Amino acid sequence: MPGALYQYLADDHKRLDDCLQRAAASPHELDTTAHAQFRAGLLRHIGIEEKILLPSVQQSLGSKPLPLITQIRLDHAALAALLVPPPTRGIIAAIRAILTKHNELEENQGGLYEIIERLTRDELNTLLEKARSAPEVRALPHNAGPNVLKATRRALARAGYDLSDYESN
Repeated sequence: MPGALYQYLADDHKRLDDCLQRAAASPHELDTTAHAQFRAGLLRHIGIEEKILLPSVQQSLGSKPLPLITQIRLDHAALAALLVPPPTRGIIAAIRAILTKHNELEENQGGLYEIIERLTRDELNTLLEKARSAPEVRALPHNAGPNVLKATRRALARAGYDLSDYESN
């Protein structure tokens, strides 16, 4: 049975999924308020994993690198890159597709959250408290500069995704 930290993180995935769903619910225009909530929430969630959880897991594993953690970090970079340009339906479709695979890496059996659950109760309680008290992330304004999409495409390619697969959506 998942512990409190696992449940906290999985519940946050559901909350973020709901925000993203609301952002693209209308066929006529994107809900910029819902997208802004999603963007800030995803950046906070990524920060929790990158700054709090992954270092603890890596420390518990020693120097043994896990391909799972490598892919999670590549996904985080791709997702963060997709939050830089102004949102489009294609960008939202790419985010949704990446998050579907990414959340499975974290929530499924043998995933990151199960690995975290192997830590001691004291370590888990400390991580949960740190996660709950993680500050909101102040997102910079979107950047529509001429090179932003090129950089976004490179970040996605490093993680194994191709933005053009989603742009017709």
